[in-house]
Amino acid sequence: MLSETIIGAAIEVHKALGPGLLESAYEECLDYELRLRGLQVARQVFVSLDYKAIHIENAFKLDLWVNREIVVELKAVEHFLPLHEAQLLTYLRLSQCKTGLLINFNSKLLKDGIRRLSL
Repeated sequence: MLSETIIGAAIEVHKALGPGLLESAYEECLDYELRLRGLQVARQVFVSLDYKAIHIENAFKLDLWVNREIVVELKAVEHFLPLHEAQLLTYLRLSQCKTGLLINFNSKLLKDGIRRLSL
């Protein structure tokens, strides 16, 4: 399953680096790990949206989009807030993607910092 592969790669990164870095460092390393596993990864993907009669270019940005199937939103925060899950759910709906992973690398145990969300 693709989400399990992504989670395994994230655990590999977390084991090597631990908590305490900026999201950008984890993003670079996770991108590398996912590519080592043969996955297609797009980073910092801008997504446009239409609102009523207007088109908004670059309305929001996905951290990682893996195999054009799963949106991965990375965090390095003390703990998840309800806003983080709401953000990912909105990204999924607006990008027409069905599944997303919210990963908080600032967790002592990464398994406690992973949420799998779907529409």
